[in-house]
Amino acid sequence: MEINTQPNLKDLIRIAQQQVVTDNQLKADLDCGVEGKLEPRADGVLYFNGRMWIPKLEELRTLICDEAHKSRYSVNPGADKDFITKLPRTPRGYDSIWVIVDQLTKSAHFLPIREDYKMEKLTTLYINEIIARHGTPTSIISDRDSHFTSRFWQTLQKALGTRVNLSTTYHPQADGQSERTIQTLEDMLRSCVIDFGGSWDTHLPLIGFSYNNSYHTSIQCAPFEALYGRKCRSPVCWTEVGDSQVVGPELIQETTDKIKIIQSRLKAARDRQKSYADRRRKPLEFQVGDLVLLKVSPWKGVVRFRKKGKLAPRYVGPFEILESVTIRRFELT
Repeated sequence: MEINTQPNLKDLIRIAQQQVVTDNQLKADLDCGVEGKLEPRADGVLYFNGRMWIPKLEELRTLICDEAHKSRYSVNPGADKDFITKLPRTPRGYDSIWVIVDQLTKSAHFLPIREDYKMEKLTTLYINEIIARHGTPTSIISDRDSHFTSRFWQTLQKALGTRVNLSTTYHPQADGQSERTIQTLEDMLRSCVIDFGGSWDTHLPLIGFSYNNSYHTSIQCAPFEALYGRKCRSPVCWTEVGDSQVVGPELIQETTDKIKIIQSRLKAARDRQKSYADRRRKPLEFQVGDLVLLKVSPWKGVVRFRKKGKLAPRYVGPFEILESVTIRRFELT
């Protein structure tokens, strides 16, 4: 029996590097001045700033992309899952949102669902919306409830090559990523329902787009940029290239206005969450003339804004402080 060994990926990269150097194509392959910064390692491979140099050879780069994206062992790093429940029921019957966040890119999917969906329905939705678009994750972090602890779900995920990591009641940090996303999503939903009216599920697609196309401090870019290599083109830019002639100026203007408002609400939600964290670090002090927000009780929110539950506004204002009655009591305008 004869066995022929084939070069591994590193050997192929080394051979390609030697080919470029031998053919005097180094300057054409690299940016000007970079060729002097290449460092050879003991294995004969050239590195740049501690990273392996990949020559601009189409066959080699195609091979690497195929290995990274098409092979069976190349899957997504993992995802957090959680639910927003007890929302006002929409005309289409939705009363909950399934929030799925990728741990690496922070990209999020907001799927409208019903709280009484059976396991088969959730599984089908997950396969169609997540696996079909991003492949199978290597792990899943979810809240411990009937949806994810059932034997059917675990069996399905095992068949798909997924390890189910269930967070416990006393360790909420295990799914804290989706918890923070949920806080932002609830703020954006609340604002959209108040600003635009209608059912919350009709605003969910644009909210998801704005969320994923907005800058995230933790990854120093937008989730879309981390996922696709660039930010997605926003309807705000449509008019700059004349697409309004094709789609219609009314639709362009309406969508552009919604995108701008949602983006401002997203920034406000994140600023508010940051202020909550900062508030824990130092005591709040108010002075006469300061502008403050007034917290709305659940019942007053229903009476004034006709919105129940999680979509009722939590604060109104701002109001100016006219007088300090006590340390914790103030007279407002």
